[in-house]
Amino acid sequence: MRLGSIELTNFRNYETLSLDLAPTTTVVIGDNGTGKTNLVEGIAWLALGASFRGASDEAMVRVGQDKAFIRGEGVRQDRALQVEVELSRVGRNRVLVNRQRLQRVADLGDALQVTVFAPDDLKLVKGGPANRRILIDRALGSLAARNRATQQEVDRVLRQRNTLLKQAHGRRTAEIESTLDVWDQKLSTSGDALIASRVALIKRLAEPLTLAYDTLARGRSDVSMTYRASSHDLPLLAALAAVRDDDIRRGTTTVGPHRDEVALAIGSMPARTHASQGEQRSLALSLRLAIHRLLIETLGATPLLILDDVFSELDDHRARALLSEIPVGQVLMTTASSLPATAEPERVLSVAELVGEGAS
Repeated sequence: MRLGSIELTNFRNYETLSLDLAPTTTVVIGDNGTGKTNLVEGIAWLALGASFRGASDEAMVRVGQDKAFIRGEGVRQDRALQVEVELSRVGRNRVLVNRQRLQRVADLGDALQVTVFAPDDLKLVKGGPANRRILIDRALGSLAARNRATQQEVDRVLRQRNTLLKQAHGRRTAEIESTLDVWDQKLSTSGDALIASRVALIKRLAEPLTLAYDTLARGRSDVSMTYRASSHDLPLLAALAAVRDDDIRRGTTTVGPHRDEVALAIGSMPARTHASQGEQRSLALSLRLAIHRLLIETLGATPLLILDDVFSELDDHRARALLSEIPVGQVLMTTASSLPATAEPERVLSVAELVGEGAS
C-alpha cells in the first residue's frame, strides 16, 4: 500500500497544493501555523473519511469557498488506486474510488489506510473515555468491514432510542415501553457484538503495547489496557432493563458501548492521573505503534505512517527509540525544527515549496 501523490484545492489554508510522496520517507518542513497539520488532515481524510482532529467537514473548506477537494493517487496490492473527495459546505460530500462513487464513506479504509501520530495524541491518555473508544473503534474498522457495519448499527440504534427517550418527556406509557423493548433488543445485539470486538482487540494489543512502551521508556513496566463496560458485566439487554426508569427520566441512554471505558495503567496505577507527562506521552506513542503493527500483521499491508510534528514533543532518547520502532514502509514526517540524527528521509521539502503562491 503506497500513496504516490496528494492534491488539495481550497482545503483549509491551501488554495492549491500538490505533493509527490517518496516510497520511503518524506519530510515536510515549515514554521508553526503554516499548514503542516492541515496537509496531514487532508491525507488522513482519504483513509478515515473524517478529520483526525475531530473537525467538521465544513471547517475544512477554505474560507470564502463552497467546496474543497482532495485527490490522492497510489498503489494497493499492485493495482492503481485513485481516491477523490469533494467536501461541501452545503449538501452531501462526494467520494470516488477509482472513479466509482462510494456509497459509505466509512468504507474508505478498504482503499487506503493511514496511521497518524500527532502531539495531540496525549489526550488518548489524559483525556476522557471517548478518545480511547474512538482509537479502538477506528482500529477495528481498519481491520474488517464488518466492524464498521457493527459500529454504524450501534450509532443508528442509539440515535433512535435517544430520540424516543427525549420524546417521552419522562412519561412511561405502554407505547413507549413496547417501542423501547424493540430498540433495546436491537441495541443489545449490535452493542454486545461491538463490545466483544473491542475486548478481543485489547487482548491482541497487550503484547505489542508492552514491547513498544518498554522500548520508549527504557525499561520494563507493567503497562495494561482494560475494558470497563458501563453495563458492569451484565448482558447489555439486562443492563438496559435495569436502567430504563433512569433513562426515561433523563431522556438519554446511560449504558452501552458509547459509555464504556478503556482504562490505561502503568504499574497498576491509572495512567491518566498518576503517570508523569513523559510516561503519558510514551504510552500514547506506544498505543499508536501497537495498532500500526497489528494492522500490518493482520492485513499483510503497511499503512502510510504520518508523524505530524511529533519530535518537538520528545526528548532525544524517545525520538530515537520511536524511529527505531517504526516498521519498514512509507512515512511522512512534518516538523518545524530539526529531525533526530537517525532519521533518513528520501525527500525533504518545505511548505513554501509545496504551495508557492497558493497558500494564504
